[in-house]
Amino acid sequence: MRPQLQEMALSLLPTPESASRPELRHFYELLRDYPQRGGKGIRSELLLLSARAHGLQEGGPGWERALWLAAALELFQNWVLIHDDIVDDSDERRGAPALHKQHGVSLALNAGDALHAYMWAAVRKAGLDSAFDEFLTMIHRTAEGQHLDVSWVEHGEWNLTPEDYLDMVRLKTGFYTIVTPLRLGALAAGKAPHPDFEPAGLSLGAAFQIRDDVLNLVGDPAKYGKEIGGDLLEGKRTLVVLHWLREAKETRRHIFLDQMRRRREDKDPSVIADLLTWLQDSGSVQAAQDFAGAEAGRGLELLGRALEEAPDRAAAAELLALMDTLTRREA
Repeated sequence: MRPQLQEMALSLLPTPESASRPELRHFYELLRDYPQRGGKGIRSELLLLSARAHGLQEGGPGWERALWLAAALELFQNWVLIHDDIVDDSDERRGAPALHKQHGVSLALNAGDALHAYMWAAVRKAGLDSAFDEFLTMIHRTAEGQHLDVSWVEHGEWNLTPEDYLDMVRLKTGFYTIVTPLRLGALAAGKAPHPDFEPAGLSLGAAFQIRDDVLNLVGDPAKYGKEIGGDLLEGKRTLVVLHWLREAKETRRHIFLDQMRRRREDKDPSVIADLLTWLQDSGSVQAAQDFAGAEAGRGLELLGRALEEAPDRAAAAELLALMDTLTRREA
């Protein structure tokens, strides 16, 4: 993430020094924790590239509007990650213990709720009425995708198809990772978002998430930043796993489903290690990669057509190149 965006986001949050009592000092420290950890800033960078492609000059009139929208996206990412880490009972986030692991679920949840409110403060700073509807749509779609994801885990549902998975990731990942940043960038530049941003973003978002699922199984831990195999411990439904379950021998399928019925802390580490090896050695990883490649190609073609008339051709090319890189990333 750009240091300027981090500074803007943090400027909205109360400082520990301003607290009127020790408990509130701790609260303010919790609010600032995830934003201070930084992050890749993928979504905010896409927004700013979209703004440039639509004719907004960096540092020129209106650029601060785009920066505030980008800062709002980063705050959205942070409060969602706090909640997501609680739901998944994740151990780490950005190389440090997850907030709820350090301070307990109740305090972490409250901090996430408060960051949600500060996100709206950043949207207001942008002074763009249409941005409110974009953020509302993004939150609605993301919550729908999260519901699908979590409900399958809660109900032990494994009788799922690749299309079920795609429905989930297009909602959970496609909108807030790709579609909304593209649309907000256009709006920041005073332009109407192209209708193809949505289908393009949904395909690219699916490719992005499938790649993340693959990296969770076969990525370099030093580059990936999250625990390898964490999706297995959390019982995530991924394209790799759904493909593998269709092909797996009944004995291995039984072992897999037995572990997935258990809570994270009750899973057998040695069996999880075996499951990870079985998945890594199967053809399911490559099948998922191939599918992601096809989705990325479809999304890039749509996005390229949507940007054909973009005022800043260099920024549009940079945006397309970044999207291509993101769908093939190693971390």
